[in-house]
Amino acid sequence: MNIALMAHDGKKELMVQFCIAYCGILAGHNVCATGTTAHLVREATGLPVTQYFTGDQGGIQQIGARIAYNEIDLVLYFCDAGGKEDCTALNEIARLCDTYNIPFASNVATAEVLIQGLRRGDLDWRDIVTSRDRNRRQ
Repeated sequence: MNIALMAHDGKKELMVQFCIAYCGILAGHNVCATGTTAHLVREATGLPVTQYFTGDQGGIQQIGARIAYNEIDLVLYFCDAGGKEDCTALNEIARLCDTYNIPFASNVATAEVLIQGLRRGDLDWRDIVTSRDRNRRQ
């Protein structure tokens, strides 16, 4: 599965800690992230993380495009709702995930539920959806 990671500045350390805790599960999947988040997660975990631009330089749009093409299976976007950062991008990613039925977490509690579901195989239905989409595009 393809997992996208994003985090506001105030939540980057939480994202790193989350990825350290669930490194064993994440290692079995393809992980991508926006700029700084990708770098921090890669450094802390040793996981291969595909790095996009930073969020404010188009990384969120890059991941959004992959969502629209059904190339992302799970999105974890840790939002600092009380922070200074604008939540417009978060809202757009959430809208795309709703539109394309992509499991989405904006906080660590929901992310833990989704990552445990991923471990158990609860998200294996995504393999059917993505293979059907690929066949339609060919």
